[in-house]
Amino acid sequence: MKPRNLFESDHTDRTNKTSPLAERMRPDNFDQFVGQSELIASGYPLREAIENDTLQSIILWGPPGTGKTTLARIIAKSTQARFIAFTAVLTGIKDIKTVMAEAETARSQLGQRTIVFVDEIHRFNKAQQDAFLPRVEAGDITLIGATTENPSFEVNAALLSRSKVFLLKPLSTKEIVLILRRALSDTDHGLGTCTLTADNDALVAIAKHANGDARIGLNLLELAANLATTNNLKSKSGSSSEPPVAHIDRTLLTHALQKRTLLYDKTGEEHYNLISALHKSIRNSDPDAGLYWLARMVEAGEDPLYIARRLIRFASEDIGNADPTALTVAVAAKDAVHFIGMPEGNITLAQAVTYLATAPKSNAVYEGFNHASTDAHKEIAEPVPLHLRNAPTTLMKELDYGKGYKYAHTEDGAVTDMDCLPPSLSGRRYYHPSNRGYEKELSRRLLAWLRIKRKKREQES
Repeated sequence: MKPRNLFESDHTDRTNKTSPLAERMRPDNFDQFVGQSELIASGYPLREAIENDTLQSIILWGPPGTGKTTLARIIAKSTQARFIAFTAVLTGIKDIKTVMAEAETARSQLGQRTIVFVDEIHRFNKAQQDAFLPRVEAGDITLIGATTENPSFEVNAALLSRSKVFLLKPLSTKEIVLILRRALSDTDHGLGTCTLTADNDALVAIAKHANGDARIGLNLLELAANLATTNNLKSKSGSSSEPPVAHIDRTLLTHALQKRTLLYDKTGEEHYNLISALHKSIRNSDPDAGLYWLARMVEAGEDPLYIARRLIRFASEDIGNADPTALTVAVAAKDAVHFIGMPEGNITLAQAVTYLATAPKSNAVYEGFNHASTDAHKEIAEPVPLHLRNAPTTLMKELDYGKGYKYAHTEDGAVTDMDCLPPSLSGRRYYHPSNRGYEKELSRRLLAWLRIKRKKREQES
């Protein structure tokens, strides 16, 4: 079965008033395209390649509603090559191989290029993506992939290396307002024949709610328009005066706007971006930013125990012994969230975030362990020195296990001059306390103990 071409019904969809407003308002050319000026402004490489029909394989990466499919449609209208478009959701490996075979035949026998557009290419598995590779390498096809996920994680390295990645950014509030105004005035595809008006602050509210996604903005405008028209007809019933003019204002939007669904994927790019932002904000002792990124995650549905686990890690990695209570607070937050659940657990997480953000910072424990781990891997694994070995049996004592061990509690300052590292690492230091928080006291203790050890060694020598 040949894959269904996504764009076969473009003309019908654009003119059919029953089609969604977002589909009817989809641009046909660059003059109608809003946003992504850094990619498609006149004279820029991507636009030049499209207009000159010299496009090479590309990956369009960006959030929903930013113009990936629209760019593919403009390419389809501009190119002289065979253009095939399908979605990874509805296409199997057999379909791909059929299209690849047709592309090879078209080029070898007719000298004709084939452009293949794959929407949601990240949904293809490795075997499906590999099916494109030979034909891309041979020049039989030009591949255009669209994805909302980071191509570095979701697109095969071999295919990615043969493609140019273009990043599409979320649309600004101003750009979405422009799209909404066009939809209100467009009499061919939009709402221009509906005798409809809208307050500017209402359009701005819609644009902000859309969160960079033009499709969401247009869908919400269409919903608001339907509500305004229905309300206006009810209020004008029985009146034979002028045709009613429906109006969209902030009051009407309160009925149309629901709680915004935040862009988030608990296993994808945004998941790692947000937890990184949370971690780095707390590390930078910024409780306000920490609370914001925490709110973004929990309101988008992130597993609260995942956040709690990361806070526990943070307490040891970035605070450590500068404030030993930080680990206690983080573990208590995890237990509290597990005990009371959500949404009550939000406040517990917020308490932990603000405590960790305002605690003194030190990565001395983290760095110390990393250096010790490096030595454990690269140095010879020397036997444990005899004086540190356990000697529970007579035989072990006869083999000198435990010989030379010094019991710290019987020594002045509860510290001996005994070396506890293997001989090749004698004197090596891994833990260097900072001068912040409680570690300032630990640093003082270590220096005092070091002086005691030196004095005892000098006395013995």
